[in-house]
Amino acid sequence: MTILAIGGTGTVGSEVVRGLVRRGRPVRVLSRSAAKASALPPEVEGAVGDLGDPASLTGPFRDIDAVFLVTALDPEETRNGLAAVTAARAAKVSRLVYMSVHNLEQAQHIPHFASKIPIERAIRESGIPYALVQPNNFYQVDYWFAEVITRYGVYPQPIGGRGIDRVDVRDIADAVVNALDQVGTASAVWPLVGPEALTGEAVAQVYSRLLDRPVRYGGDDLDAWATQARAMMPEWMVHDLVIMYRHFQTEGLMATSEDRARCREIVGHDPRQFEAFAAELTSSAPRAS
Repeated sequence: MTILAIGGTGTVGSEVVRGLVRRGRPVRVLSRSAAKASALPPEVEGAVGDLGDPASLTGPFRDIDAVFLVTALDPEETRNGLAAVTAARAAKVSRLVYMSVHNLEQAQHIPHFASKIPIERAIRESGIPYALVQPNNFYQVDYWFAEVITRYGVYPQPIGGRGIDRVDVRDIADAVVNALDQVGTASAVWPLVGPEALTGEAVAQVYSRLLDRPVRYGGDDLDAWATQARAMMPEWMVHDLVIMYRHFQTEGLMATSEDRARCREIVGHDPRQFEAFAAELTSSAPRAS
């Protein structure tokens, strides 16, 4: 069964591809970049195509049995996702696994959450057996802040004090690989969450223990966060993420006991602990001199 991974060179997609290779599954990875496609491991087939150019998808979707789809945070996210669903229908694939987001329906005012709703709807109505995997905030986001955490003693992601059930990307990948293996089973929706709700202060305390020195939470001032973020990302993305973080601060993004049970069922094991991930990050990141 050949699987097409769309987004297979990204944070989640690369872990999914590694998991599929470990299971001996033939994998084709779609990339807009010919250089990235040619740089893939020898056991992975590269294919060049662009979701923004539907005509370019005919070749990559040829002789494909299943699809893993990640739609990147982008102003054209919905259009790109719908192009992938259309191509999957034309290819008559037997399984489509789409990475959406946890508690999507409760936060439709967040632009990049809302962008996924029409894609989910199109998948549900496509006639293709599907799995929608819906992860919470990734532990691995913290790699973006590794130097700030370990060298300057600040945890800057403004996730607030309500609590979000962050999850390890490797658990997401395990869930996706298992869901791709479920050809012939009923369509399903799988929440992907960690073992506990984490606040900004709680995350900072974990890093403090591991570094054996204070790490403070950067706080909830989203105007200050946006000012700093504009140096690294476009204005539309800053605007989107401010809305998301405001929701985290006021409402949280928390799991139910049913969410946790469903997550363990598809991941196939207990979710990885945040402290174990943080120990990996602190062992490899630069420290204060």
